[in-house]
Amino acid sequence: MATRNIVQIDAELCDGCGGCVGSCAEGAIQLIDGKARLVKDSYCDGLGACLGECPRGAITITQRDAEAFDAEAVEGHLRSIALPSAPLHHPGGCPGALTRQWNRSSELEAANEVLDTPSALRQWPVQLHLVSPTAPYFRDAELLLAADCAAFAHGDFHRHFLRDHALAIACPKLDDTDEYVVKLAAMINEGGLRGITIVMMQVPCCRGLERIVEQAMQMAQSAIPLSRVILGIAGDVVLDERGQSPQLKQDVAG
Repeated sequence: MATRNIVQIDAELCDGCGGCVGSCAEGAIQLIDGKARLVKDSYCDGLGACLGECPRGAITITQRDAEAFDAEAVEGHLRSIALPSAPLHHPGGCPGALTRQWNRSSELEAANEVLDTPSALRQWPVQLHLVSPTAPYFRDAELLLAADCAAFAHGDFHRHFLRDHALAIACPKLDDTDEYVVKLAAMINEGGLRGITIVMMQVPCCRGLERIVEQAMQMAQSAIPLSRVILGIAGDVVLDERGQSPQLKQDVAG
């Protein structure tokens, strides 16, 4: 034990958005019961890459007695959470662009019948640039606003998320988000949306989807029900619509 810089998370301020989780290349922060937690002192290098990803200012760097940073332990930890190819640091780059790979051929063979599951898509187009705010399928509908990558990451996207929803997809990193704010505001006011569920990936740039929706609600001067789902880059549900972490609950039960 020695006094050193280490991350401190204020549970009262944390809203469980998960932005800090994707920004921590060491996997030191995880969502537990809907809140960001430092899982082990020795996984935190104290450099604070996560600080800028918290919109509520819940993360600070403090000095206290803590275990020394252990790069070897971090490597083992990353392997255990299915990030085997993630480098320890990503200077100047986006942590969401780190190269990772999984071999899932056996899983697909075991669940081959899933490939014949019918689509739950009820409309066309789906890209937020292309949809009309007053399209009939938005009238009195629940909107699923999904990151472009989400349906490719989560194997059961249609059954778990898309069913009974109107759909719009967008990428807050690559698209013109100013146009999206105006369009979503029109969909709320003129289209008559009843609620919005955001499905985003556990990477920092995806938090932009939530900001787009919040700005649209301000522009529309209407606060409709909003929930969010966060998917890990391996397709697992990190945070569900109820703000709970299914995988962590399963680990505890096991």
